[in-house]
Amino acid sequence: MLYTRELDTTILFYVETLGFTLAERNDDWGWASLYKDEVAMMLAVPNEHTVFEKAMFTGSFYFNTDDVEALWNQLKDKVKICYPIETFEWEMREFAIYDNNGYILQFGQNMESR
Repeated sequence: MLYTRELDTTILFYVETLGFTLAERNDDWGWASLYKDEVAMMLAVPNEHTVFEKAMFTGSFYFNTDDVEALWNQLKDKVKICYPIETFEWEMREFAIYDNNGYILQFGQNMESR
């Protein structure tokens, strides 16, 4: 569950920029669910019981992909980059971006299995 104060903008980012599909949305709850391939996620506007000032997550969300180069080329000019594509010593070729809320999204491909 990712919290956001901008549900519409966040849905648009994940659908239009990353290719997710909106599965369900409930404006009364301030909630939506999205999916892409085997990834499912939920978005929610914080309610009165949730302490939330801005996107706060002490890690990143990591997505494995079969073609990290193609994804990098598709996204690099459309998003805010955290770090550009590179191959790390542990044989992962990856890059990271920020979503519209500031959450870090990493995308990687294992180069050993190629």
